[in-house]
Amino acid sequence: MLETTSKQEAAPAGMGMQKTQYDMAVEQFQRAADIMKLDPNVQEILRKPRRILSVNFPVKMDDGRILLYQGFRSQHNNALGPYKGGIRFHPNVTIDEVKALSMWMTWKCAVAGVPFGGAKGGVTVNPKQLSHRELENLSRSFFSMISEIVGPYRDIPAPDVYTDSQTMAWFMDEYSKQEKNNAFAVVTGKPLIIGGSLGRDSATGRGVSITIEEAARHLKIDLKKATCAVQGFGNVGSWAFEFLEQAGVKVVAVSDSRGGAYKKTGLWFNEVAAYKKKTGSIVNLPGSQPITNEELLELDVDILVPSALEDVITRDNAKSIKAKLIAEGANGPTTPEADDILFKNNVTVIPDILANSGGVSTSYLEWVQNLQHLYWTAEEVDHRLKTIMVKAFAEAYKTSQEYNVDMRTGAYIYAIGKVRDAMKIRGWF
Repeated sequence: MLETTSKQEAAPAGMGMQKTQYDMAVEQFQRAADIMKLDPNVQEILRKPRRILSVNFPVKMDDGRILLYQGFRSQHNNALGPYKGGIRFHPNVTIDEVKALSMWMTWKCAVAGVPFGGAKGGVTVNPKQLSHRELENLSRSFFSMISEIVGPYRDIPAPDVYTDSQTMAWFMDEYSKQEKNNAFAVVTGKPLIIGGSLGRDSATGRGVSITIEEAARHLKIDLKKATCAVQGFGNVGSWAFEFLEQAGVKVVAVSDSRGGAYKKTGLWFNEVAAYKKKTGSIVNLPGSQPITNEELLELDVDILVPSALEDVITRDNAKSIKAKLIAEGANGPTTPEADDILFKNNVTVIPDILANSGGVSTSYLEWVQNLQHLYWTAEEVDHRLKTIMVKAFAEAYKTSQEYNVDMRTGAYIYAIGKVRDAMKIRGWF
């Protein structure tokens, strides 16, 4: 069923209920909106997604049973261009979650300067419990259900939690069957053989590294003498680790969901990656000391890269953070209360909507290549990505300095201003 948002939004913070991600997204938006004295009419438009599609769809299992799954696609704002955002398969997917993530995508695209609006989708499912065939059936069924609102010029999904290039291949193929043509540009993050882009896998981690290099210049941090801790050794954290190592940074700690490893003299990416591949975890890495994910955040290092879960830096541990620079590889790792504490303690936070925007930036480059049927080398893609990230950092940093606010608020003010201007010139208010 197609539904628009109503007044039954997430409960306001402070009502005795735990804050949802959507509450946090709205609070971050409101902070910036208040500072920039944003028109109340514009605020009303931007607080809520323009459309949410909620679907219930059947999937045939290997044993012949038919199970009903629920999925969502939230489209927040498309003033700057077609909707853009990932689709995740996870047992905890909710409408509140996709609403928050779609809002963050709007700001992320605006900060990066790519002509997209924000969207996000998901299916409430544990994909680890499905066979390959069942996963394909689920992917195709879900994409068929949302096909009425997606398209190369309407809404372009991408991989997210527990979805990958294979999922995107199924999505693209299902949509192409309906359209009766090869619609490569309907999704990004595809395999190279069917229109994927070189450099896409490493893009988010590369973007994190680029923003750290830019911040280090402003903060007078010598990267060749700097130490770093990386929480999360997934697709973002592992690449960030590798690129930071290449920049001369000494990574002394890294972790995954099971725990972490610390070595004062420094860890080597190749050794960590090989051990993780062999054992499935970083725990008990030879020559290192065991460390918890919580302890990693409070290490005495110059740079901290939280690249795992949301809400890991809170009012409870923010005062214990010793790093002077934090680059958010994950979405939403720092709560608004923690932001206040860190800013007061002169800790610079490169916010998620800037630090991890390398993924959507390279998705944009993939989309452009698909539309023009012309493909670039990895070097060309990386060069274009760096140009995008350097400009995005400069604009967010400049805005934060102008308003004397933290970088998250500065990035929000810059992004909201761009969306507001696009809405105004289009006559939306």
